[in-house]
Amino acid sequence: MDTERIVYGRHPVREAARGRRQVRALHINANAADDLAETVVALRTAGVPIHRVEAPHELEALAGTRDHQGVVAEVESYPYVTLEMLLATAKRNEQAPLIFCLDQVTDPHNLGAIARVVDASGATGMLIPEHRSASVTGAAVKASAGALEHVLVARCTNLANEIERVKDAELWAYAATERGEVDWTDVDLAGGALLILGAEGPGVRPRVLSACDQQVRIPMAGGVASLNVATVSAVLAFEAVRQRRAKR
Repeated sequence: MDTERIVYGRHPVREAARGRRQVRALHINANAADDLAETVVALRTAGVPIHRVEAPHELEALAGTRDHQGVVAEVESYPYVTLEMLLATAKRNEQAPLIFCLDQVTDPHNLGAIARVVDASGATGMLIPEHRSASVTGAAVKASAGALEHVLVARCTNLANEIERVKDAELWAYAATERGEVDWTDVDLAGGALLILGAEGPGVRPRVLSACDQQVRIPMAGGVASLNVATVSAVLAFEAVRQRRAKR
């Protein structure tokens, strides 16, 4: 089964039914059916086939995991957008762009957790490379609690080139690194910002760093040298929210 066309778990399936891509079929057991009664009715009304499943192994086979919570949906391919579409969305909403750019973040759980932050903070969206990056799979959607069904995700072939191409006086590129020159509260996140986050361990690659305007740090007081990338996204996202509210 194509993992990018499968959504599993009760919250993710509920959000998939409300999201941007069409549900093709629903596979559900009796326990989940009680919790998702409204979703089942809405999908059945829309003509989506509903398959009642009694054997747990059937759902496990569809989802590729036991973490399905009694429900699996077959869905359309994920509707990735372009960076231009993200920028146009911000302009249409009369907001300064706030876009999270992920450099080789390969863990789908981190991708999902960051998407949940993007959704909760009202950020414009996310930009990920087409290669050496987690994509929007069932595992990522599950980790996002369904937020990925609503968040705009763009893909590109070369992250450094995309950053250099679009940054300007009204759109700055900030990389979160341990060696950042300035604290996260001392950068202007009220204006347009590309926030570049790297994978744990290697961090942001040198070529991508060279495309950024500034490196930003989150000071660490304990014995651990860094935060999980999803936690970093939350710190930066809600600092941007704070600054933007203060500017109104």
